[in-house]
Amino acid sequence: MTARRPRSGTAARARVPAVLAAGTLLAGAGIVLGGCGASPANTASAGGTKRPPQAQAPAGTAGAPEATTYARLKGVPRDDAPGGATGGLVVHPAKAVPVLDKPGGRTVATLPAQELGGPTWVPVVESSGDWRRVLLPSRPNGATGWIAGTADGLLTAHTPYTVKVDLSRRRLTLLKAGKPAGAWPVAVGGAKTPTPTGRTFMLANLAPAKKTPSPLVLPLGTHSATLDTFGGGPGTVALHGWPDRSVFGKAVTHGCVRVPPDALQALAKVPLGSLVFIDD
Repeated sequence: MTARRPRSGTAARARVPAVLAAGTLLAGAGIVLGGCGASPANTASAGGTKRPPQAQAPAGTAGAPEATTYARLKGVPRDDAPGGATGGLVVHPAKAVPVLDKPGGRTVATLPAQELGGPTWVPVVESSGDWRRVLLPSRPNGATGWIAGTADGLLTAHTPYTVKVDLSRRRLTLLKAGKPAGAWPVAVGGAKTPTPTGRTFMLANLAPAKKTPSPLVLPLGTHSATLDTFGGGPGTVALHGWPDRSVFGKAVTHGCVRVPPDALQALAKVPLGSLVFIDD
């Protein structure tokens, strides 16, 4: 199943496409994920630490930074409802679009068509007329911005999935259409490198060249609050597997969430852009 191409000047609606689903495995995305719980030399990698080149900015946004996992944005509104659920609306810009600080306001960033080598899908957390407020994958954690819902080439879809991580119970729950689809004990960040709390989303699905400690790495749109970099990467937090089952139920990672094999298999099917709630 693939997304339908939009008509020029309109935002097209698509069923959740295969490219949105995490079945598209990305290798060589050029990122070493921070907080993956091993020493930097053993950090799960999708192939090197080279930052991907910046795409050409849309007209009128010269100088605006790209909203990627590498960026630290200024002047962006923060998520003021970190526990809020949505209807599952997610959007994908077929080409870079301006990100504003408010509807019709000042351009503070651009949202690129790709993140970590795959398609950018971000959750819509608020609407105002034709404007859509989306979560961004950049620092500071909880960064949001407004994009035009009528932007040329903007695709929309709906995801029925939500992921919830309970740090105190060290448990991850997968919900589909609001109903539990699985729950597992997990390992979370330790006292000095805690897993960040709040509302984030499934950013990418990476297949590292090296299959240990995890055959898949699922980066989120959030970062370690205590590590600016880790293993050469920007401190991006991820969901990933771990070969030693004794860690599950413990607070021992550098911020990432380690999950059992069956949980990783289930999470790999969750569409990109799906919300992830991390609570104390």
